[in-house]
Amino acid sequence: MAKSKLIQANKKIEEKVVGAYKAVENGVVGTYKKIEDKFVDSFLTKDGETVEEAKSRISAEQQARKESAKAEADKRREEQNTKIQASIEKSRNAGKH
Repeated sequence: MAKSKLIQANKKIEEKVVGAYKAVENGVVGTYKKIEDKFVDSFLTKDGETVEEAKSRISAEQQARKESAKAEADKRREEQNTKIQASIEKSRNAGKH
């Protein structure tokens, strides 16, 4: 019986703590989103563009930059590998003479 009361008390505490955490989390996230929307509206929207359209455009631009940077890095990596392979071949051929 004592065990069951202890379990019940712990369950109530758990529910209150989790509920309080969720309330704080929702408040913080909601406030952040409001600030983010105000910032986007003030500084990042273009002529007649809504906040959501601006966020979508910015996200697409960021994705394009990431893809471009990855392609550039891949190109540099391939060039470096080509140079390394040429150097290896040159070393092998130098040892044969």
